[in-house]
Amino acid sequence: MNFWRVIDEHVQNSKEEKQTKDIVDTMMNIMQSGEAEFEFDRRHVKAILLDLLIASIDTSATSIDWIFSELLRHPNIMKKLQKELEQVVGMNRMVEESDLEKLEYLDMIIKEGFRLHPIAPLLIPRESMEDCIIDGFNIPRGSRILVNTWAIGRDSEVWPEPEKFMPERFIGSDIDLRGHDFQLLPFSSGRRRCPGLQLGLTVVRLVIAQLVHCFDWKLPNDMMPNDLDMTEKFSLVVSRAQHLMAIPTYRLHV
Repeated sequence: MNFWRVIDEHVQNSKEEKQTKDIVDTMMNIMQSGEAEFEFDRRHVKAILLDLLIASIDTSATSIDWIFSELLRHPNIMKKLQKELEQVVGMNRMVEESDLEKLEYLDMIIKEGFRLHPIAPLLIPRESMEDCIIDGFNIPRGSRILVNTWAIGRDSEVWPEPEKFMPERFIGSDIDLRGHDFQLLPFSSGRRRCPGLQLGLTVVRLVIAQLVHCFDWKLPNDMMPNDLDMTEKFSLVVSRAQHLMAIPTYRLHV
């Protein structure tokens, strides 16, 4: 992607009245106002755009990898999702973005995947603004705080049988993954939550739906679902230690 061209296009269109503005418009307004408390020019806008692009690609791809791995390990759950897709979408076309809001079981699977396999296990550090006591612990003002979403997702006091992949645990639950409920924080919460939340969530849901709807899947070399290696590899994101391999068979009537 040519970031310089993106920036130039926003500069040229800055005189036009837009109903909605994106993050590039916001950064260009900050740069042009000169009100930033530090040096802020086109180089910094480009660097931020690059960070956003890399972060969105890596995290979405890794999320899809983990959730699809769990579906391969639980063929009964994949069959149940395929049945929902058949009822909502039909067998004569692919899934469209407009279908996603109707796929309740897919939504449960995505939530369960984010709970069990958070891509960023430690959220961006926060700093306490004042002295406080939380659960009997003294937190001095100015303390750096790391929120462990991996541990939250496996807390047996919050999640029954936390090590099991059970999308049905969200039946009748109003727990949301957009940062409103602290039991599930895949995108963090508050003013510093992930700016790509809606895009990332849409991409993950749509790709998983397409993979499951368009194909039947089996593991290679007569491997059984329980034999699938789910070892984690810690880096900027927590990804699979071993690449996922599966064999597709087309199933639609298109």
